[in-house]
Amino acid sequence: MMNSAIRFVTLAMFLAAVVAAPPVIPAFAAGGGGGGGGGGGGEDPFGSHTSTTPASPDTKAIRTTHKGKKKPAKQSSIDDPAFAQGYRAAYATIYDRNDYAAAIEQLKALGHDDHPNVANLIGYSYRKLGDYKLSQVWYERALKADPNHVLTWQYYGLWQIEQGNRDQAQYHLSRIAAICGTDCEEYRSLAAALEKPPGIGLVY
Repeated sequence: MMNSAIRFVTLAMFLAAVVAAPPVIPAFAAGGGGGGGGGGGGEDPFGSHTSTTPASPDTKAIRTTHKGKKKPAKQSSIDDPAFAQGYRAAYATIYDRNDYAAAIEQLKALGHDDHPNVANLIGYSYRKLGDYKLSQVWYERALKADPNHVLTWQYYGLWQIEQGNRDQAQYHLSRIAAICGTDCEEYRSLAAALEKPPGIGLVY
């Protein structure tokens, strides 16, 4: 009888510990940004909060633009060190060296054009090069892949301001607020840009 009671108490304590323990998630599984509003050169590009979508492309297989070949089901930014390394290199090319044309080539070479982080950074790079039409195409692609990709809403909102579409930028700001609230960096950055008088060039 005593042994049964001890076993029961031990089992109850073990179950309580398991339930109370926080889940272990890789550092870059939660998001995967493309930097902050103005750069973020030394930051881990996978550390930014970008999405609240429960099943984001960071946590499931990534669709690629290559047809015909079957990729392993576990092929993702988390499980593919080559992807993570290539993405970080492109990130550095953008934010440390400001070489946007080279970054576009690096990002496209990753073979994950439909990944929201990749598409967003390609859109950002085209915007920095002054190609607003192509930039818009890539921002739209990022949002199609992940409608809650908050960094794309921020960057695309800055695109809208630069195009004189302040009402659209305000809509983007409301989308960011719905995704991450009004205290997140992406919201504060776009809100600050909207407060500037029209016609002032942005440095984002």
